[in-house]
Amino acid sequence: MKASVGDHLIVESIHGGRAGRIGIVVALYHTDGSPPYLVRWLDEERETPCFYPGPDARIEHYWERSPESP
Repeated sequence: MKASVGDHLIVESIHGGRAGRIGIVVALYHTDGSPPYLVRWLDEERETPCFYPGPDARIEHYWERSPESP
């Protein structure tokens, strides 16, 4: 998984009844875009300073998003 600053990190819910989460990658620790990432979560307005995405996560690159996306 590779990300750039500004990409959305989408974590799908694997537990019934729980919503997925969307975060924005606000900083990279590696120049090649590999994890971990500093992520600001849109649902809580807080940051996770060292996030390692699991198998339920995917990156939506900022240049691929529609203009209507948050």
